Amino acid sequence: MADKSSTQDKTTTAADAPFNAMTQLQEAGLGSMMGMGTAWVEAISDMSAEVASFVAERIKEDVKTQHEVLHCNNAADLQHIQAQFIQKAMDQYRAETGKLVEMGTKAFGTKQD
Repeated sequence: MADKSSTQDKTTTAADAPFNAMTQLQEAGLGSMMGMGTAWVEAISDMSAEVASFVAERIKEDVKTQHEVLHCNNAADLQHIQAQFIQKAMDQYRAETGKLVEMGTKAFGTKQD
């Protein structure tokens, strides 16, 4: 009679995927990720919320600009609308990048010179 322990089918399910991924990271030398701590996880969550808020704000600007373009009367107005849109986008992306760098610096405990 065959040994049941050696003939049991070892199947994995989709629910096992996160566990398997964590195990692979630990085996790759990243060690236990349980020590990350809630502060770090909260910081990452805050950064994600910041990015989502920024994207929502940029979408509002896109819609506003499209509305202005649809109601402009001449090429000069169109150029002005486009120039304002580009300038505001650059300013907002620059500011957002600074926020995210600052948040990341705090989250990872690194110092900037």
